[in-house]
Amino acid sequence: MRFIGITGGVGAGKSEILHYIEKNYPAEVVLADELAHTLMQPGMDCFAEITEVFDGEDIFAEDGSLDKGKMAEVIFSDEEKREQMNAIVHPAVKREVLRLAEQKRKEGKISYFILEAALLIEEGYDKICDELWYIYTTRKNRRERLKASRGYSDEKIDAIFHSQLSEETYREYCKVMIDNNGTREDTFHQLDEIFSEETGEKKTSKTPMGEKGMEKMQTGEELVFGLDIGTRNVVGTVGYRIGKEFVVLAQYSTEHETRAMLDGQIHDIGRVGNTIRLVKEALEEQIGKKLTSVCIAAAGRVLKTVTTNIEYEFETESVVLAEDVHTLDLLGIEKAQAILQEKNDTNYKFYCVGYSVVKYYLNGEIFSNLIGHKAEKISEDIIVTFLPEDVVDGLYAAVGIAGLTVANLTLEPIAAIDIAIPENYRMLNIALVDVGAGTSDISVTKDGSIIAYGMIPLAGDEITELIVQKYLVDFQMAEHIKLASTVEEEIEYTDIMMLKHTIKAEEVWELTENIVDRITTDVADKIKELNGDQTVSATFIVGGGGKIHGFETMLAEKLELPYERVALRGEEVLQEVTFEQPEIKKDPLLVTPIGICLNYFDQKNSFIMVHFNGERIKLYDNNKLTIVDAAMQAGFPNEYLFPKRGKEINFTVNGSPRIARGEAGESAIVKVNDKITNINAPLIANSYITVEPSTAGEAAKVTIADITDYTQETVNFIVNGKNIHCPKFVEVNGSIEMSSYEIKEGDAVETRNFYTIGQLAEFMDVEIDADHEILVNNRPADFNTLVYENFTVEWVADARETDGLTETEDTAVEESSLQEEDMPNEQAVTGTENSLQADGSIRQTDASQENDKIAEGQTDPKTAQDAIEKPQEQTAEDTKADTAENAGIWVIVNGERVILTGKAEYIFVDIFNVIDFDLTVSKGRSIVTRVNGTDAAYMQKLNNGDVIEIYWEEN
Repeated sequence: MRFIGITGGVGAGKSEILHYIEKNYPAEVVLADELAHTLMQPGMDCFAEITEVFDGEDIFAEDGSLDKGKMAEVIFSDEEKREQMNAIVHPAVKREVLRLAEQKRKEGKISYFILEAALLIEEGYDKICDELWYIYTTRKNRRERLKASRGYSDEKIDAIFHSQLSEETYREYCKVMIDNNGTREDTFHQLDEIFSEETGEKKTSKTPMGEKGMEKMQTGEELVFGLDIGTRNVVGTVGYRIGKEFVVLAQYSTEHETRAMLDGQIHDIGRVGNTIRLVKEALEEQIGKKLTSVCIAAAGRVLKTVTTNIEYEFETESVVLAEDVHTLDLLGIEKAQAILQEKNDTNYKFYCVGYSVVKYYLNGEIFSNLIGHKAEKISEDIIVTFLPEDVVDGLYAAVGIAGLTVANLTLEPIAAIDIAIPENYRMLNIALVDVGAGTSDISVTKDGSIIAYGMIPLAGDEITELIVQKYLVDFQMAEHIKLASTVEEEIEYTDIMMLKHTIKAEEVWELTENIVDRITTDVADKIKELNGDQTVSATFIVGGGGKIHGFETMLAEKLELPYERVALRGEEVLQEVTFEQPEIKKDPLLVTPIGICLNYFDQKNSFIMVHFNGERIKLYDNNKLTIVDAAMQAGFPNEYLFPKRGKEINFTVNGSPRIARGEAGESAIVKVNDKITNINAPLIANSYITVEPSTAGEAAKVTIADITDYTQETVNFIVNGKNIHCPKFVEVNGSIEMSSYEIKEGDAVETRNFYTIGQLAEFMDVEIDADHEILVNNRPADFNTLVYENFTVEWVADARETDGLTETEDTAVEESSLQEEDMPNEQAVTGTENSLQADGSIRQTDASQENDKIAEGQTDPKTAQDAIEKPQEQTAEDTKADTAENAGIWVIVNGERVILTGKAEYIFVDIFNVIDFDLTVSKGRSIVTRVNGTDAAYMQKLNNGDVIEIYWEEN
């Protein structure tokens, strides 16, 4: 693996170059700026250090994360602070870069580790990179780009240019220079040449869709193996693409021994699989390499097409990347599949086998290419094609018998049109007809796009069957007669009675005229239907069935076109195809096989097969499949994937709703090929997945003592100068309960921070002498007067009581009277603030007056209690102890603070136990899960203060 650093001035166009490299070469690109942003998120390495160094600075957002705008204001206005920030972030980024590079080196899956950094040279990356590359763009072009793409003023651009390295410095440190002043194609060509000359690497498509992908030549080109599995023949092609040229290293064709396929669909999987094996082995012998994966094309009588429009809106105006366009395509496929499922009135289950984009739109305006433009919204009209499940399953099973996996699947007319009608012809209204043995596939172009696909269930086999009946021959001999009639004047054949015959070609023409007329009529009618009930400007014919005598002229007449505007396409559309085998003649038969190979580079489209809990399932592969997707496809209940909490309890405290959640259960146990993994792991083709359902935890259990509003067990009063500690009560559904009471579903809890005089006397087992006055805070009271924390009570007990108390009250009453130091004056008893007046009297402040009102029953008890109580502040030690005891953490979920309690540690899926988020209502949308700004893994450990985002990504 080579470690390459890429740099260049602002506006040099680095992003698109990096994307091109990552797409076309076995490379991974790391952006230093994005890495720095990740490391500065809460819970990451740099965050704690920044928080400590910049304590007191206004650089934090409301959710606790760093506010980039505020941070920029601080560090760019103070050189010392900027240096402090750089001293924290830059070393951390370099450590992470080195860790990632070493990780990728050990994995051995890529050839290039590409690092992009604005300060590549300044930070000394030349000492750790194998070499540095410089993206050169003139200041004039950079200025124009920055104005157009970012709206920068000349003053701001000048300031940026002044702060960056000189041209001479870049050239001094960088081994490779890429001139990005020309067209996009010019730049990409330079990159291809640089990789070829500097590293010996040829441009390849690095993400094959098969299990093992395409083979590689020793010189770096990626070999593509394509199979055209037709009703009569199987044609295998092996080649590679270099630039615009496709080089065919080997090609081999053979017929099915029996009629194992009918109308483009496999009927005898075993026989077709054996034929494919013969073709594969013949090609392996020719090229001296083993072939493990293959590209195929599907066809069949039950073709469904869906045309739809899909939009993708950016959060802010953004430059459109190739990845964005790919995402748009996938969203279109998903939408089309949903439309088809809704309208499907058959027993077939359909699968996507290919698609074509009709038009792209940039902010509502038609554009031919979205990549590189700035947009708020992109959209497209897309045609998606579908075939029944059994058609696709048959193809996959047959290639599996031959020891192959599928690298790419497309539709036969899509493969053919890529060769027969290049993009520069598609402004014209042209039809392409691929006449095979079982079906005739049709596609139509107009205004620069493919606008429709279709098929008719009539083709060459109808002609062959007529010859079988007429001349009493087997199917293979009839095929010989049919083909020979197009190139020879006389045809020799042997019938099933072993008698030899010689007939003229004209006799065959006369015999087949009616069936050719019927086929061309149906083809012409389908073309007009697909083209809005009108004819086209021209028609191209490919495939062996179209070579039969009279096909071109009859089709021209049915389409009301001049004869010269309906033509077979063969050698003239294969100009950029080179055959290493000199004996191969460029022919209409070869258009589709070559197109299948080339489609691999342009539109990878495949299914992935896995075994889920013993069931074999197939999923459309969008490069993002995880075990969750397989579970959903298999119908595995969603609630069995994630740990379930026990039954919750809903109740109210002082009128406010509360929920006590049950204990969390155990997560699902997920294994792939008997190795434990997690539900977020990527799918591996043909793997065996087992999922043991998650479990539910214990039901919630909460007592009054567990409620945060209930902070202590006792309430204290001062009765006749002695401290009395009474148990605190609450009312549950109108009845007084102790702190040990277990709350039940629907309970209404009201806190009681007071006693009445009667209740206090009852608790103390005191009989109050009714002949004497009762005083609360020195104010007259009665048995119904409310007494709150630290209130003073004076009464006279009945003479039969011993000093107003019984012997059993020792645990509730402090035996010693309050001494002078405990209660130096009335202020200590009543909790009031007093002031000395000029006449020597004491004036009570508001708190004392409030007590008077309470004693008289004039004030709401809660209001009065708030007026005289001041809650004690919890110390840091208390908080730490409490946290340790409950093992709880707090996180921010979609802007709301959420507390997790009851476990020693927490993982991402625990969030779904404390928030309301229905995972079953995707409606074709993708779920976005992020922790601290980066994509989350479901088993990822959560830390205190993490910022979490969970939402559906709208189509």
